Amino acid sequence: MNSNAIFALTSGAGRAAIAVLRLSGAGTAEIVAQLAGRLPAPRRASLRTLRGPATEEVLDEALVLWFPGPASYTGEDSAELHLHGGPAVIAGVAEALAALGARPAEPGEFTRRAFVNGKLDLTAAEGIADLIEAETAAQRRQALRQAGGALATLYGGWSTRLTRLLARQEAFIEFEDEDLPAGLDAAVAAEAATLATEIAAHLTEGTRGERLRTGLEIAILGAPNAGKSSLLNALAGREAAIVSARAGTTRDVVEVRLDLGGVPATLADTAGLRDAADEIEAEGIRRALRRAEEADLVVALFAADRPPDAETLAWVTPATLVVASKADIAAAPARIGGVTPLAVSALTGFGLAALRTRLEAEAVTRAGLTASASLTRPRHRAALIEAEGWLKELATAPLPELRAETLRAALRALGRITGAVGVEAVLDAVFGEFCIGK
Repeated sequence: MNSNAIFALTSGAGRAAIAVLRLSGAGTAEIVAQLAGRLPAPRRASLRTLRGPATEEVLDEALVLWFPGPASYTGEDSAELHLHGGPAVIAGVAEALAALGARPAEPGEFTRRAFVNGKLDLTAAEGIADLIEAETAAQRRQALRQAGGALATLYGGWSTRLTRLLARQEAFIEFEDEDLPAGLDAAVAAEAATLATEIAAHLTEGTRGERLRTGLEIAILGAPNAGKSSLLNALAGREAAIVSARAGTTRDVVEVRLDLGGVPATLADTAGLRDAADEIEAEGIRRALRRAEEADLVVALFAADRPPDAETLAWVTPATLVVASKADIAAAPARIGGVTPLAVSALTGFGLAALRTRLEAEAVTRAGLTASASLTRPRHRAALIEAEGWLKELATAPLPELRAETLRAALRALGRITGAVGVEAVLDAVFGEFCIGK
């Protein structure tokens, strides 16, 4: 990787009291010294007058912090310029930095340099990206655990054990005629099976960590005028969807974002299920059904003052949350499709607290909030499935050399998660998700 000096605004765009420009890379010390007159003491904020390199024009009075490598975020010589937040100030200082030889950073380039310089592993880098994107407290806690090395510790421990097993297997191959401990080959196979069981148990957590990171999808299904849009607005606390007595008002999916017990969720109001009156409504119903098929949770909504409709009844299962709306004008039926419904009224607010509590419980169950390290990305899952497969294959490998190869393959699969092996394409995908300045 090119280690020349890079810079970026890390405090976000727009007017603000303070704007922070971050620098890192070879030549940072010289650039800061020319811009600020001299380098400040390491890791101490110093007030400096920043001047343009050609004209000596004053650009700003700023706080300058100097972080000599390797004791910095990136592991390189780094600095921060705390400027006044006006756009003209930021533009002037950025122009001066470019004139002094620094270039604008690419998205995620600071964190990628930290990874390359051994300051963090790939899972920790992903945790930092998740922390930046965190919407809820639960997402923040999961991201902090990952950024703090929870996954790296778990997977690194497995890699260490695999490395020891591989060394013992290679010893059995290379020194078969020597006085090696009895049963060494069998002991390797037994420990590999134990490790495969541990990986399998980790995989049985399902997609809970991924769901917490990306959020749950909840779809409201029901007949026209069942009260779907009114329920969406009541749960969102704002008028997100148009409410009308006219049937078929909702033609497309209307979404709101909710925080359900710390789990982010997208709640979707969909078109009413019935025989479509025109091609536009038919498309809306098709999208409603597709959204329900893809959702983590379906809310089947029935109006308490009408008999249950067959189209929505078809979606009622033990995993469906059944709700009877308009409880202010009619009593909810005791059972709908064999399930006891929750009675609510979007008009009076009756039952909404109980519904939200139930939604939060469902979200927490599906996201699996836990204090332990959780899978957060499909690529982790794919690598672990591959590693588990290789370890299972060891049990049937007929030759010691083949057993050693299965251990090497499992070790490579685990290494792809933390970045311990060559994974340039994976690196491009991971750091491409970052914002500029991180």
